[in-house]
Amino acid sequence: MASQLDKAIVLRSTGDYAAAEVIMNELHHAHPTDALVNYHFAWLCDVQGKEAQAVPYYETAIANGLPDEALRGALLGLGSTYRTLGMYQQSVATLKQGIDHFPDAKEFPVFLAMALYNIGDYKQAVSDLLKLLLTVSDHPTIQRYQAAITLYADDLDKTWLDDN
Repeated sequence: MASQLDKAIVLRSTGDYAAAEVIMNELHHAHPTDALVNYHFAWLCDVQGKEAQAVPYYETAIANGLPDEALRGALLGLGSTYRTLGMYQQSVATLKQGIDHFPDAKEFPVFLAMALYNIGDYKQAVSDLLKLLLTVSDHPTIQRYQAAITLYADDLDKTWLDDN
């Protein structure tokens, strides 16, 4: 099974989706609950724009236990896919699960911000992106304003108007 899965992954990475899909269909038929088979089948569906087909494969992969690197990809893939399908609450929940499990992973807050935007939580989305910017940017002009950006990110609606 491992060599066939490796072959399908190579085919996917080179863009030969039809050939990869033949192998993945065979693998899935033989191993319908295998976490890695489901994960890579979901990924194959996603890269082809077949997001709705990817969902059950992602869900099965996550439910059946993946190694951390694959789990990280599956949670991000599923969260992003839910968002593209308009399943915003599921997207938020899945991406938060990714953040909880992989707190140092910088990709989850970006995708979560998009999902938060989709549910109308604009303030949290912008706040999260500002905080992420401070952790990933070493640009001197961003770091120079770190204190101000942090202050604003914590309360985007705060003003300093004189009441007099």
